[in-house]
Amino acid sequence: MPFDNDRRQRPEGGGQGGERAINLPPTILWIIVVNLAIQGLRELLSDAADQGLILQFALIPATYTGDMGDLLSKIVSPVTYQFLHGGWVHVGVNMLSLAAFGAPVERILGPRRFLAFYICAGVVAGFIHVAFNMDSTDPVVGASGAISGVFGGVLMLLRSAGRMSSLLPVAGIWIALNVFFGIFGGTPGAGGEPVAWLAHIGGFVFGLAAIRLFVPRSPV
Repeated sequence: MPFDNDRRQRPEGGGQGGERAINLPPTILWIIVVNLAIQGLRELLSDAADQGLILQFALIPATYTGDMGDLLSKIVSPVTYQFLHGGWVHVGVNMLSLAAFGAPVERILGPRRFLAFYICAGVVAGFIHVAFNMDSTDPVVGASGAISGVFGGVLMLLRSAGRMSSLLPVAGIWIALNVFFGIFGGTPGAGGEPVAWLAHIGGFVFGLAAIRLFVPRSPV
């Protein structure tokens, strides 16, 4: 990205010996590994065991408004749902999007601040979905809400760096696409399941509004 000027890991000379084969920041790399590992482990479970895992750790709005779920699910599911996916295509598309949009953001925020920002965006996105679907018993899974927050954050950082004259065209197109796919379906990896488009928009707005709270202050 244009504002990503971190060259601390790049050697000054022409050699490439100091660069990793996969040149992603550490937190993003670990998030990708964890998501892929969880999807792989789920493939080893029986259908019944996998369904039980989804009911426990996916985000289900009725857990907060009805009799579904237990205290553990209420506490952890706003985070754990972000690491569950609907299949390999779903997790693959999300992780590629995270690598594309998240790398420059982590290099600016640093690993800890980026992880906090990413998780918070997913939590906010999840509760936006809950607020508009209070009686739903459909489990919500996926990192799309958190990644939408990262996308909002990278747009705001571009804007702050003077690389975008206005956020409105990009934000408007992105929101319109989410509404369209939310109503008509067809997003990659969704498998015909309803898309939690309000969660995507909630995460995106959080990213736009909150990214500045996570940017380290410059030393005086």
